[in-house]
Amino acid sequence: MYKAVGSRGSRVSRVLWMLEELEQPYEFVEVKLRSPEAYALNPSGKVPVLIDGELTVTDSAAICVYLADKHADKGMGASPGVAGRAEMDSWMHFAQSEFEAPLWNKLRHRFLLPKEVRVDVGPAAAYDFASEAKALDRRLGDKPFALGDRFSAVDVLLGDMGGWARAGKFPIESDRVNAYFDRVLSRPARARAQANGGSMK
Repeated sequence: MYKAVGSRGSRVSRVLWMLEELEQPYEFVEVKLRSPEAYALNPSGKVPVLIDGELTVTDSAAICVYLADKHADKGMGASPGVAGRAEMDSWMHFAQSEFEAPLWNKLRHRFLLPKEVRVDVGPAAAYDFASEAKALDRRLGDKPFALGDRFSAVDVLLGDMGGWARAGKFPIESDRVNAYFDRVLSRPARARAQANGGSMK
């Protein structure tokens, strides 16, 4: 059985969602960011962490890719071949490095950084997010999901970020992006993940 380690309301939500989509048994272990327990699993003290027997995997995107690869029969990983892997990697890097960055920047300055170094990044974060939402619109095109006609680990990551953006009241002007988020966020597996520890208490 997998162990998904993290704190409620954190990126562990996408790991739980992925496990639910794959219909894999798991235990959610609640551990706080930069706690002694977190440092014992990850040198940065960050969560989520996935424990699979003797293997420990850190970073939510890496965990989702690992699970998709391990359970390839479920069809949530890259399309076959080097080109398929490159396509998935490109989406994953866009999701974490670009689309999520404004959300994370605002969250850090609101709640996570020491009070003496926090600044108001709200306007800049909103500007950057609007730009990335337009990029997502163009990348999606007419496809129902990131990789085409099938739901994948990329959609778990992007969907989780979309839920975060909506909770943070980031405006999303694109009808196509909003329809995409409606589609992925309404999946039953996400609801199960939220109930099992993927949301705030």
